[in-house]
Amino acid sequence: MTTLKLVAVSAGLSVPSSTRLLADRLTDAVRNALARQGRDTEVEVRVVELRELAVPIANHLVTGFPAPALGEAIDAVTEADGLIAVTPVFTASYSGLFKSFFDLVEPDALTGKPVLIGATGGTARHSLVLEHALRPLFAYLRAVIVPTAVYAASEDWGGTGDALTDTLPVRIGRAGEQLARLMVAMADAVRTDEAVGVVGTDGVTGTDATVGTEGAADQAPIPALPFT
Repeated sequence: MTTLKLVAVSAGLSVPSSTRLLADRLTDAVRNALARQGRDTEVEVRVVELRELAVPIANHLVTGFPAPALGEAIDAVTEADGLIAVTPVFTASYSGLFKSFFDLVEPDALTGKPVLIGATGGTARHSLVLEHALRPLFAYLRAVIVPTAVYAASEDWGGTGDALTDTLPVRIGRAGEQLARLMVAMADAVRTDEAVGVVGTDGVTGTDATVGTEGAADQAPIPALPFT
């Protein structure tokens, strides 16, 4: 059985939080998509609530030393097979808490990692925050961002379930399917490289031929996936 680690980072500040609600809906969509693939796959899910880590994040920024809970959260994100990152919109961008957390992640730690981005706000007019703020952030970190990003405005919640009028469930389902496919494809690529090794340019196994999980993820080509 293959075990895939799925981590959702929620930067919501209130309880309950629409940001956490969107993160949970996206997580469920990914799990359901993985189940539909009919593979012998177990999914381990962890949700990182940045609200609970606000003080440790601030302390780490000024001291350079993470508290144990913050260190565990960062490790969970960097070791995940798939990442969901959701933030509320503050002043037309991601929240300071969201950015501060990812400032603490090593620059190369998310290289090649499948990421689904999402955001919440009071009006649909802020939806472009996904493209002008979140997508460039994770592109800089060299993550692999799924094509469908999900923005949820206040009016998107509490719909009738009609796919023709309620676009949020449709977008959540599409994004979840894309992240699930990418997680499986990347995991398969890593296992293939671990099994057969990477052939060097001279046609024989070289010093970098057999690489671990992290090295394989960095060197393996990103699979072409039939995103819909």
